[in-house]
Amino acid sequence: MATPVGWSPGGSGSVCLAFDQLRDVIESQEELIHQLKNVMVLQDENFVSKEEFQAMEKKLAEEKAAHAKTKLLLAKEEEKLQFALGEVEVLSKQLEKEKLAFEKALSNVKSRVLQESSKKDQLITKCNEIESHITKQEDVLNGKENEIKELQQVISQQKQIFRNQISDFRIQKQQESYMAQVLDRKHKKVSGTRQPRNHQRLREK
Repeated sequence: MATPVGWSPGGSGSVCLAFDQLRDVIESQEELIHQLKNVMVLQDENFVSKEEFQAMEKKLAEEKAAHAKTKLLLAKEEEKLQFALGEVEVLSKQLEKEKLAFEKALSNVKSRVLQESSKKDQLITKCNEIESHITKQEDVLNGKENEIKELQQVISQQKQIFRNQISDFRIQKQQESYMAQVLDRKHKKVSGTRQPRNHQRLREK
């Protein structure tokens, strides 16, 4: 029998590799969140106001919540995918078993056709029924493979959403860091201007 259209013996390995890459993305994001917390602590030590610190802390909590929500969604999608893979594996084994049975039956049929020409039409009909059944099983298998492709597309979309969230958060952190530097320079400039004026008043007295 021909191999089902779109079926690949290494399909399960490719799916596992895709999920390993997803887990790597999640671990990288968790490391980035940890680094951002460290940056917030350093900014607090470098005269960041309490309001700014609280705003950054709130933003970090929101990012962590979004991260957890997306991570949960990915876990659910992974569970669906693993279930679909299990069904495909069962169907593949069943199909392989039926193929072997069909080949054996077909061999027996050919021998019997040569020996009993009177039963030729009946046996050929039986072979066609078996072949039709296998074709239906192949259609079911192809349907499951399409479900797997759809789940992989959902996972790809979730990965893109993750990347966009991290990119937006980095841009915001850069903007906040720049504003903090500007405010710090202004503060130092004002302090430097007041000090000479105080010395001048003491001399006049």
